[in-house]
Amino acid sequence: MNHAEKIYKMVFAGVYPMYLQKAERKGRTKEEVDEIIFWLTGYNAKSLQQQIDKKSTFETFFNEAPQINPNASKITGVICGYRVEELEDPIVQKTRYLDKLIDELAKGRKMEKILRS
Repeated sequence: MNHAEKIYKMVFAGVYPMYLQKAERKGRTKEEVDEIIFWLTGYNAKSLQQQIDKKSTFETFFNEAPQINPNASKITGVICGYRVEELEDPIVQKTRYLDKLIDELAKGRKMEKILRS
């Protein structure tokens, strides 16, 4: 199985608690993690919880996202050895965007910088 296939099949509900742990270990909050997810995907608290409850894969999670933020293309840099702006597969790229934003949160960046405002 290649990199993209693995990401397509990963269950968002399985990774979400890891995002929370990563942020909380660094003194950040679940609310901040959720705010990042809402900003990137257009989900709200209710629709995000529905994705978690139905154990959506990352493929479904991003395909059903109400609105990918137009500023997502401003997210650049390396995460997990991949330069996010060069990733060609849209699902892989969006997943790595999310990873990168959570990483920035855990590194102490201010929310307005993380949210590219």
